[in-house]
Amino acid sequence: MRIAGSGARARLLTALCFAFACATPGFAWRTLAQHETPHWDYAEHGPATWGALSPEFVACAEGHSQSPIDIRDVRTTEEPSVRTNFRPASLRIVHNLGAADLINTGHSIQVNFPQGDALTIGGEVYSLVQFHFHGPSEHTVRGRRFPMEMHLVHMSAERKLAVIAVLIEQGKPNKAFDPICSNLPAKRGVEDHLEHVPIDVELIMPRDRSAYRYDGSLTTPPCTEGVKWIVLRQPAHISATQIRAFRKVLWKNNRPVQPLNGRAVLADVMQAEDE
Repeated sequence: MRIAGSGARARLLTALCFAFACATPGFAWRTLAQHETPHWDYAEHGPATWGALSPEFVACAEGHSQSPIDIRDVRTTEEPSVRTNFRPASLRIVHNLGAADLINTGHSIQVNFPQGDALTIGGEVYSLVQFHFHGPSEHTVRGRRFPMEMHLVHMSAERKLAVIAVLIEQGKPNKAFDPICSNLPAKRGVEDHLEHVPIDVELIMPRDRSAYRYDGSLTTPPCTEGVKWIVLRQPAHISATQIRAFRKVLWKNNRPVQPLNGRAVLADVMQAEDE
């Protein structure tokens, strides 16, 4: 398995692909070599069957720290603070129904980011690699489900994973989402590089960085555990028209909430780098 290119960026993407077993929605770079992966989706081969589709997916059925979860019993944390540092970047969107013709991942839209944007947790830096969308939301808050959810996927130099989840609800039009909504790709499995369309993650994320934190897993096969989850308490708002634009290419690609199994859900505050 190889990613074209050289240097730290190529090594980071290669490591991330192996960490996600090349099965996570959107992790389908055209330069990846062929890799046989069991077919899974959100319908006939949906979440209830994932654990039985392959030994690689056993955590989907037998894991004890799975994601997403319903967030309801929360306690305050004194753990290390979380800080973010995001910069504008060129927009790169992938719409995947099949990952490099290898796997049906359901409808998903992903934005790939160049190395440089960062998330810091207790002094450990995680690089933003990509973000993608689920609709409706995967996480719920006291049983409430939101129209959509955005996952910002980060990876550290030690190949540890951390994901910021932003819940999305209907509200006023959000100009920060216009570059995405206006360029949703019509073709599945094709990566479009929009050189002159900037996107600023800092503007997409809610300004209030209060967050819930817990230890979980990937929400797609192979459902690997050991992922740090940071779910922002304040949702992002987009208009009904913007939601409809997403729904034309993205809908019903959400895994049901998983048992908490005694895990603690902590409430902390995430601060922007300039605060």
